[in-house]
Amino acid sequence: MIDTGPGGKPMHVPALDLIDRVLDPGSFTRWDDDPLPEPRAVDPGYAAELRAARERTGLDEALVTGEGRIHGRRVAVVACEFGFLAGSIGVAAAERLVRAIERASAERLPLVASPTSGGTRMQEGTVAFLQMVKISAAVAAHKAAGLPYLVYLRHPTTGGVFASWGSLGHVTAAQPGALIGFLGPRVFEALNGEPFPAGVQVAENLYEHGLIDAVVPPERLRDVAVKVLDVLGDGLNGEPQPDGPAAPTAESGWASASAAAGGSPATAASGGRASGSPAVLDRGVPGGAGGAGGEDGGSAVGGTAAHVDAAASSAWDSVRRSRDPRRPGLRALLRYGARDVTPLRGTGEGESEPSLRLALARVGSPGGAGAPCVVLGHDRTRQSEYGPFGPAGLRQARRGMRLAAELGLPLVTVVDTAGAALSADAEQGGLAGEIARCLAELVMLPAPTVCLLLGEGAGGGALALLPADRVLCAEHGWLSPLPPEGASAILFRTTTRAAEIAERQGIRSADLTANGVVDRIIPELPDAAAEPEPFIHRVADALADELTALRGLDATTRIAGRLARYRTLGLPQA
Repeated sequence: MIDTGPGGKPMHVPALDLIDRVLDPGSFTRWDDDPLPEPRAVDPGYAAELRAARERTGLDEALVTGEGRIHGRRVAVVACEFGFLAGSIGVAAAERLVRAIERASAERLPLVASPTSGGTRMQEGTVAFLQMVKISAAVAAHKAAGLPYLVYLRHPTTGGVFASWGSLGHVTAAQPGALIGFLGPRVFEALNGEPFPAGVQVAENLYEHGLIDAVVPPERLRDVAVKVLDVLGDGLNGEPQPDGPAAPTAESGWASASAAAGGSPATAASGGRASGSPAVLDRGVPGGAGGAGGEDGGSAVGGTAAHVDAAASSAWDSVRRSRDPRRPGLRALLRYGARDVTPLRGTGEGESEPSLRLALARVGSPGGAGAPCVVLGHDRTRQSEYGPFGPAGLRQARRGMRLAAELGLPLVTVVDTAGAALSADAEQGGLAGEIARCLAELVMLPAPTVCLLLGEGAGGGALALLPADRVLCAEHGWLSPLPPEGASAILFRTTTRAAEIAERQGIRSADLTANGVVDRIIPELPDAAAEPEPFIHRVADALADELTALRGLDATTRIAGRLARYRTLGLPQA
């Protein structure tokens, strides 16, 4: 029997009510007393929205964290409050969530997480979108330490929340009748002019397709948690397991990144970047060979400074240029900017995705030695021919990540996509889970990594290939939580304000550099479509420089720098 509200939809279960139902009576202790960073709003009405949400819910953010006991066993809990701006996750909420995960890991507690959310907080723009990376990394480190992670998806859970911590559970259950999906139905309808197919994004359908383990009403969740923890929780309760795995190190996990960011795993960084971490601090070639970056849009190309006035172009101009069908993409990079290219096909497990390409290659402009690497990325030509990539494409990407780790080769990821497939097949094939796993695996990968934002960078399918040691961006490349038309649909219920939203959200190369997302901008003179081969040669030389420099860095320092970078992204700098 499903408890329903008006219109027959499942009831929204408040965070504190759910916690009371699951934990032993009187055992809950809040962890929410640390000050939170002030958000950087891109919407002038955002401050008023926050004040209203706080007054309405009695909470200071969309996330409640703490600890308690389940059948006497000590556990950590994190739960979204949908009544607070639709449970959306911005920089402050993400920081609270990650601090709680880190504390649970440090105290060796099982973690029970219950998302309910519309996804990324659009009012904070692209920086809020990037929080998916550090959340996924924190969960991955918790699991790598041998600690249970249980997830209960409440109505509704969509977007970046579902495609990060909502899809990484050891055991995952959901509220009966809950709307659960990667893309919110309203955005789909606004972008496509028709409703999303009925019955697809429903808990029971996800169960039938093997994406969740159970459909459980809130009043029975405690009984399920007791049984699961009786199996998974032996030797925990805050005490180290004698034979259990050690907490992650700088080479294998998240703990050292928290320390590098300015705190212990239990007391996560509240601001600033890691000192002495060249992969984080140096905006030029890693290791200090050449300078650039910063808010003025400077760029190092081939180890020499080259001025790029990326700030002179509007965000919408970059979006428009990135969609030019004449613009060179990954196929052109492999043809004119690489040699010894060996294409690899499929996942190796019976799936193949034409819109995502995987290859072994030496990257560098003609005449140079080139740098050996694994290349994976979005093929804009194939996407226009066959449509956007789906879950199989991201499983193919994860094959590339494994190859890089196993072979000791650097990995180059290329982002150039209008977004992943938005379809019933993609939802039922586990698209959200594949995005979450790509984020977790890429940010923790032992191999050196470089990401190239070559053109369009829309949605979780773009972000899945982003969290690298170094991020390069074409002058008119961009990154956004959704296509600007989709963000406009969420904020204004119309797609007609897409250009305005693109400006507000900080999606263009100059904004991404100023916010610490991008390290190096590759100039377009004036547009990659007008000079495809010279542009590709500049891209190839920049990639070869970055790969060579990264291979010269100590692996422990490099990985700690990467983790610290994404751990502190969006936080106030000291």
